[in-house]
Amino acid sequence: MRHPPLTAAGTPTWSGPNGVPNGGSAGGPAGPALVAVAHGSRDPRAAATVEDLLVAVRARRPRLRVVTSYLDHAPPTPVQALGALAAADEGAVVLPLLLTAAYHTKTDIPRALAEVHRRHPRLALRYGDPLGPHPLLVAALERRLAEAGTPAGDPDTAVVLAAAGSSDPAAAATIARLARRWRRRGWHDVVPAYASAARPTPAEAVRALRAAGAPRVAVASYFLAPGYFADKVWTETLRAGADVVSPVLGAAPELAGLVLRRYDETVDDLRAAAVG
Repeated sequence: MRHPPLTAAGTPTWSGPNGVPNGGSAGGPAGPALVAVAHGSRDPRAAATVEDLLVAVRARRPRLRVVTSYLDHAPPTPVQALGALAAADEGAVVLPLLLTAAYHTKTDIPRALAEVHRRHPRLALRYGDPLGPHPLLVAALERRLAEAGTPAGDPDTAVVLAAAGSSDPAAAATIARLARRWRRRGWHDVVPAYASAARPTPAEAVRALRAAGAPRVAVASYFLAPGYFADKVWTETLRAGADVVSPVLGAAPELAGLVLRRYDETVDDLRAAAVG
């Protein structure tokens, strides 16, 4: 999925001054700023984890300006973060720190970007893809499971892929496809589960695997940061009979690499559009 720019009328076309983002021929080699948009949470651990991830991103590319923003519960908002860049006459790549494309990526963030464009029509923007799905996320999931004592592809372990859930059927279908593909890496089984809005719940999935005779059940936490859903999954799946629950993905090195990969993909698209 690729998101187009915004025209002066606020409809999709995503262009900026002279069609070139800051960091192209008009701005030096560092590239446009990376504005990360996280969900936000009342739980302070969530923002701390997002900041840890972006510290890892900055360490990999020190000359890149990386800015954090949140859709809710924590400052700054995307509109505030991008307004500061507009005042400094900098372009930006806006990346959702979200694991699937759903309401936030399809509605909330585009609405915020339309507001930014209304206020700052000359600000060069490009909206990138969410983090998932991507093979690097599978690698990060396996890293967290290994840290919890479950080696990758263990044929005696069935995995519950526990996601937050969404009312968007496409988001649930994405998690189901990820589970099917991940199953091929040698696990006894991999099944999708959702902490909200869809079924089965992670606890239901654990009980079903136990009833089907799975020798061992591990829960893979498909969450970027700690918070209500991650804590709920941890408590309820252990109570349901899971042998282990992995930590959230957090600042796994695979995620830092994926953030920069999404950024580079988006910049490449913008430069290709400018040349074309």
